[in-house]
Amino acid sequence: MDPKFKWVLNRMPEDEDKNLQIMSLENVAKARAFHKSFPQYSVTPLADLKGMAEHLGLGGLYVKDESYRFGLNAFKVLGGSFAIARYIAEQTGRDVSGCDFNYLTSEQLEKDFGHATFFTATDGNHGRGVAWAAKRLHQKAVVHMPRGSTKTRYDNIAKEGAQVTIEDLNYDDCVRLAAKEAENTEHGVIVQDTAWDGYTKIPSWIMQGYGTMASEAADQLRQLEINRPTHVFVQAGVGSLASSMVGFFANLFPSNPPKFIIMEAGAAACLYKSAKAADGEPRIVTGDLQTIMAGLACGEPNTIGWDILRNHADAFISCPDWVSARGMRMLAAPVKGDPAVTSGESGAVGMGVVSSLMTDPAYKDLRDALEIGSDSQVLLFSTEGDTDPVRYREIVWDGAWESIKDAK
Repeated sequence: MDPKFKWVLNRMPEDEDKNLQIMSLENVAKARAFHKSFPQYSVTPLADLKGMAEHLGLGGLYVKDESYRFGLNAFKVLGGSFAIARYIAEQTGRDVSGCDFNYLTSEQLEKDFGHATFFTATDGNHGRGVAWAAKRLHQKAVVHMPRGSTKTRYDNIAKEGAQVTIEDLNYDDCVRLAAKEAENTEHGVIVQDTAWDGYTKIPSWIMQGYGTMASEAADQLRQLEINRPTHVFVQAGVGSLASSMVGFFANLFPSNPPKFIIMEAGAAACLYKSAKAADGEPRIVTGDLQTIMAGLACGEPNTIGWDILRNHADAFISCPDWVSARGMRMLAAPVKGDPAVTSGESGAVGMGVVSSLMTDPAYKDLRDALEIGSDSQVLLFSTEGDTDPVRYREIVWDGAWESIKDAK
């Protein structure tokens, strides 16, 4: 295994950029208003890592900590819950602004809509979010997980009342299974954060739901007197989260957007592979996609998300597992005076990338290309906490996947 992360700058031709409007400020505002209607809602923290920024030679380093989201230890519920709301709104002839938590849990909804079964495939967090939302909105959920899924993640979904299975399939084949079952079930709906030909509406709603996280972060930065981040590092599986964050900030700062850096697990780097081909067409990575970054183990890009990324991302990075493990340890034991962040394997890759980028001479060309340095205000998203506590402790406490040495 190559111990270094691999990177490529975006040299792809732009197209008409028709999907950027999905993440319009108006659409994101509706999503955030919906989430605010939940009694469990609160704004998740933005950790201001002043000491780490100084240590790495940055002007500022900020980490959105999603381990506090709705008590679910991950951000994914934002997308699944909003997609369910928008689906019900469409079915009942309402605008989603009229489908808040009170209506969705009311007797009136029983009369207007009744019940549906929401199917999904997941590596853990997305399925848990869909199951959680379905339970609270008195709907049903069926969740399929790929081979290698951990018992902890399975149990967390089962606790929410969903019908959940671990299949002898990889993630992308689980998506196909869930879609087929939904199609063959009365009132069955596939709620998936990846898009394909003929399936774009619900994924676009999921992306808008994720926008709540970006909208909160933008407000929190302003409270710190940072008008805009100069660099946004965001991780990607199918690319829905990444394109959501990129789309929101590109719309928020249309004349002077931040630089956007997209990071993937090396075993599932379909976006990096697509960017390296440089023709604008998405590529697929097949196989078991073995990585500790379970939430990023997706080999087929979301087609609408990819369209946003090809037009607006500045660089794509393919990361070995040690990058995430290093980020987990750095966030858990930061520079004295900085808040600690409990960040899981899919949440900490940004910290690992930024620390390596700023301290390893091997990445000087990328540093220069991104114009990142002492004036830079860098935003990261820790998208999950210790969603697999056993593995979290193996890495943070016991030193598993210790830096580059394990990759040689």
